[in-house]
Amino acid sequence: MKTLYLVRHAKSSWKHDVDDHKRPLKNRGERDGRLVSKKVKAEIDPPQKIISSDATRAFSTAQFFIKALNISDANFETNHELYDFSGQNVMRIIKTLDNNLDSVMIVGHNHAFTSVANMLGNRYIENVPTCGFVMLQFDEKKWSDITTGKTVKTIFPRDLK
Repeated sequence: MKTLYLVRHAKSSWKHDVDDHKRPLKNRGERDGRLVSKKVKAEIDPPQKIISSDATRAFSTAQFFIKALNISDANFETNHELYDFSGQNVMRIIKTLDNNLDSVMIVGHNHAFTSVANMLGNRYIENVPTCGFVMLQFDEKKWSDITTGKTVKTIFPRDLK
């Protein structure tokens, strides 16, 4: 069985004159990151690995989950290919994950994450909000074989406030 945790980056700020890739989190994004990661810690088994987009807002969001879930530096990596909005790169990364890993969290962006959650899950999600968490499980033994799995859990900031 394979378990995939999807986390969309938390709310980012547009007030800084920086390239999109370097946009930081807003204060609300930081609050949501702490809130959702704490709830996730209480409800799931930690992933064996966390992979994040290298965009500042995604990397910063991943840090909340790394801390809450006590993930070591060795089990965290960034991947520029997750700076993807269509979902094609995200799917390629998922399908090529190491089969020795049974649970992985990826942190990235919309529209890719809503598309992937709907493509791989069995429950329609209109929109994965900022700092939204989706847990998907698959009966397959190889990541390359996964198709439609089960949408086990969603945790969205608005549900915690």
